Amino acid sequence: MLEPEIFKANDIRGVVVGDHPQWDADGARAMGAAFVELLELRGREFVMGRDMRVLGRELSLAFADGARRAGAGVVDVGLTSTDQLWFASGWLSEPGVQFTASHNPADYNGIKFCLADARPVPPDFTARLRDRAATVEIGGEATGGYRVLETLAAYAEKLSALVPPGEGRDLRVVVDAGNGMAGHTVTSALAGRRLDVVGLFLELDGTFPNHPANPLEPENLTDARAAVRESGADLGLVFDGDADRCFIIDERGDVVDPSVVTAMIALAELRKEPGGTIVTNTITSWAVGEAVGDKGRLVKSRVGHTYVKAMMAEENAIFGGEHSAHYYFRDFWSADTGMLAALHVIELLRASGEPLSKLAEEFDGYHRSGELNSTVADAAACQAAVAAAFQGRGERDDTDGLTIANADEGWWLNLRPSNTEPLLRLNVEARTADRMAALRDEVLALVAAASGGLDLGAQATERENHNG
Repeated sequence: MLEPEIFKANDIRGVVVGDHPQWDADGARAMGAAFVELLELRGREFVMGRDMRVLGRELSLAFADGARRAGAGVVDVGLTSTDQLWFASGWLSEPGVQFTASHNPADYNGIKFCLADARPVPPDFTARLRDRAATVEIGGEATGGYRVLETLAAYAEKLSALVPPGEGRDLRVVVDAGNGMAGHTVTSALAGRRLDVVGLFLELDGTFPNHPANPLEPENLTDARAAVRESGADLGLVFDGDADRCFIIDERGDVVDPSVVTAMIALAELRKEPGGTIVTNTITSWAVGEAVGDKGRLVKSRVGHTYVKAMMAEENAIFGGEHSAHYYFRDFWSADTGMLAALHVIELLRASGEPLSKLAEEFDGYHRSGELNSTVADAAACQAAVAAAFQGRGERDDTDGLTIANADEGWWLNLRPSNTEPLLRLNVEARTADRMAALRDEVLALVAAASGGLDLGAQATERENHNG
């Protein structure tokens, strides 16, 4: 079973348990065979990992079975975070498959893919996989090999080499794994760093009994924020389910905006390679560009890891960051890793001697709306209405949705459609809170009017307002 809607723009995600599953082991087997055909892997190997989600082992083994019947060998690295799978792909220079649904609810599972050396698959890959899996013929006897490989120690050694333990004060850090894969990697990754670790929900449990492993939702940060304040910690780290993203909490229990974290790490990387290129997406804060200044070069990518990874490779960028707390490192095969970002923040904080709130404050002079989702019938018509209303008020850019920016007045807005849902996503940033709120409300009202007067209170959902 493979319902077409599980094939998203960048990966695969769908319900696997309950009364109405969207894919199953037979579907995974067909995808395994199709994967081998698409990448011409007969007679070659690929690396495969999985997170702690329900049916992860069963689905991954079914995928491996289909792939082996198609003639490919499987290197099974077992339980891994997604960035540990990217590491394995780069370490072995082989394509990779990671079974995970990231931050989706517990009844979901999914798959992320990469080419050899953790390079992104082409933008049309999941669509071609969907079509091939629908018609692929699964062979009889498995002719491809199968071997198991442990990668956790090598992964941790790689992270330590990229961000070595530094001199300075000892730190207390809260780590909230949300019962996700950070619980598997964090002990090895943080070893040898003189840290007093306060662990929250480190046990692997794909039912997420404590809170969803989705740090994009503010309520899922509540436990870590409270633990930081109660334990007197210097910072907190909150990971999503597959641990490729990490949200940072300062010593006051406040969230450090991912754009600010991007600026901090960008400067750390530029100190190692002055003049290097930094990649951000179209809705990352202007604070990053201002921090980079003449120390390096800033280029912008469309939103999404496929696009950012491709831009990283094209520009030989040393570092990239997104507003959603994805952080990419050239020396980690240009792949995203929440744990390496966390190590950067830990060592920057240790060396500074300042509290994290003060360290972060110098990188942030903006107010952000967070991402606001409006359900619409005609996204293009709504964007056209906003473009008409803002004509002459700023520079227009259609690279990734509709962007209007006015550098002199210190604001920008971006309105882009969802790849998978009838939604428009709005992000607004301005130097003052009043200007940001006025722009936000104006655009939402224009979208509502163009959509036939939908009730904005029911249609817009704030997802990422971390700046108060």
